[in-house]
Amino acid sequence: MKVTARVVRDGKWWAIHVPELDIYTQAARLDEVTGMVKDAASLLTDRPESDFDVSVDLSDRDYAALAEDYRTKSEAARQADLAAAAASRAAVAQMRADGLTLRDTAQVLGLSVQRVSQLARAS
Repeated sequence: MKVTARVVRDGKWWAIHVPELDIYTQAARLDEVTGMVKDAASLLTDRPESDFDVSVDLSDRDYAALAEDYRTKSEAARQADLAAAAASRAAVAQMRADGLTLRDTAQVLGLSVQRVSQLARAS
């Protein structure tokens, strides 16, 4: 049975509501939510804990917004890293094709000679 654990912070605890079964419980940490829900659901329904598939919905808007902001910025940073890596390989390839030495290329790009050598091999 699929159930949703709607979770909000309440003082030192995470308050949990499972609307499908109209049960409430609590957990000290988020990683305990699934176990607490399965335990409570099992006790309420006399079904084994393995019968319950729990999805956790962090209903606290502040934390959800912070997490979404982090994920968005993290993905943007990952994309920027990929673009920077491609640009460094292209720059090294062009400078080496133009006859610049590894040392000169490293000096221009502000990289170590070893890094330029790695990038040259990757191009």
